[in-house]
Parts: sequence; structure tokens; C-alpha cells
Amino acid sequence: MSSQLSPASGFEKLRHIESSKIFQGAVITIIILSALTIGAKTYDLPPLVEKSLILMDNAITLFFLVEILFRFGVCANKKRFLFDGWNLFDTLVVIGSLIPLDNSEAVLLGRLLRVFRVLRLVSVVPELRFLINSLLKAIPRMGYIALLMFIIFYIYAAMGSMFFASVDEELWGDVAIAMLTLFRVATFEDWTDVMYATMEQYPLSWVFYITFIFLTAFVFLNMMIGAILEVMSEEQNAKQAQKAHDERDEIARQLQAVQVQLAELTKQISDKR
Repeated sequence: MSSQLSPASGFEKLRHIESSKIFQGAVITIIILSALTIGAKTYDLPPLVEKSLILMDNAITLFFLVEILFRFGVCANKKRFLFDGWNLFDTLVVIGSLIPLDNSEAVLLGRLLRVFRVLRLVSVVPELRFLINSLLKAIPRMGYIALLMFIIFYIYAAMGSMFFASVDEELWGDVAIAMLTLFRVATFEDWTDVMYATMEQYPLSWVFYITFIFLTAFVFLNMMIGAILEVMSEEQNAKQAQKAHDERDEIARQLQAVQVQLAELTKQISDKR
């Protein structure tokens, strides 16, 4: 009986190691070390240091390969391992890191994928993964807000091109250039210089800028933030509900196990009698 249970218990031990804080901390440390290695390669370094960085990069690549194989090995449902977006991303980054950098045609791709290894920090840290998932789910709502912003930009750009083209052709010559100018105004990049230039010919043109800034910098920006916060709140509530459901299932399993043990104990007592 014990020999039959040992593989399952060993598998559970491996899963426990994979989800332990020590293992996760080691992975995070290697990812940070990888980021520092990539940054160090952008400097002019002595040949000995460059060789050391190459050896360190190879060791980090090997660690990531072993780590992704280990995670695949302890996965309960291996057929659906790559259906998880984060697992797929990590696998592609690790495979891309295996591209040899001495191949001149693939050197740029290999370096680029090594840079993306820093993003693995997002897949390892649950809090960062939660933020990214919330942001991705908020994109559809943010898309409608962005569409409305584009409409406002276009209307104001058309108005600005009609009224202010005579003031400054380089800033208000056509709708496209005017939209770039309005983007400069919306990001507060020396927008007062643009406003004062038009106020010399149109004293009331400040109304144009104030209303535009009010709509873009205050209304639409807060709408964007509100959409993200709403999705984050929904995700947090769903996460808490799932956690509570799992806890109830675990309590139910424990109660069922206790009931089975009590039934067996009662049966043993009755048999002795």
C-alpha cells in the first residue's frame, strides 16, 4: 500500500516545492540577475568581465530551461499547460533564449528575447499578474473612451485648423498637424506658448484651450482610471469569492474524511462487541 502511495506523495512534494516561497524567491532573484546582466552588457566592459557575463547568461538560460521543465512536470493537467497565457509566454521566452548569439542573422532576435526575460517577473509575482490581467480586461472599456477622445480631438483639431492656421501654419496647418498640437496641449508640453500665440489675434481663444484641457486631461483621464479600477474591483471580488469557494470545498472534504473515519471507528467498535 505504501509503495502505491509514494508516487502521489512525491508528486505532491514537488508541487509544494514549486509553489513554495523559497522557490519563487529563487526564480525572482535569477530574473533580477538576468536584468542586471542585460543592462551591464550595454556598457564598455573589460574582456574578462564580458566573458563572465556570457557565462552567467548561459547559466541563467539553463536555469530558466530547467525551471520551465520542472513547472511542466509538476503540472496536474499537462495537456492544458500551454493554454495558460503566462505559461505560454514563459515557454516562448525560454525557447527564444536558446537562440545562439553567435548567429549573426538571429542575434537581434536573441537579444530581444533576452530583454523580455525581465517580463517574466510579472508572471512570477501574483500581484503583478493580477494588475496585468485587470489591465487587459479593461482594454475593451478603455477602447470606447479612447474612441470618444479621438472624436473630441478631431473636432477641436478641425476648429483649430480653421481659426488658427493663419496664426501658425506649422502648428495648425491641417487637421493632422492640429491633432499633434492638441496632443502637446493635452500633455501640458509648453501649451501656454501655443495659447498665448493665438490669443494675440483671438483674445478669447483661451476658452478653446481650457475646455479642451478640461475634457481630455480631467474628464477622459479620470474615466480611464475609473474603468481600470472598476475591473480591478471586479477581479478582486471574483478572486475572493473563488478563495471562499475553495475554502468551503476544503472544509467539506475534511468533514467527509472525518465522517468516514467515524464510520470506520463505529464499525470496528460494533465488531468487537
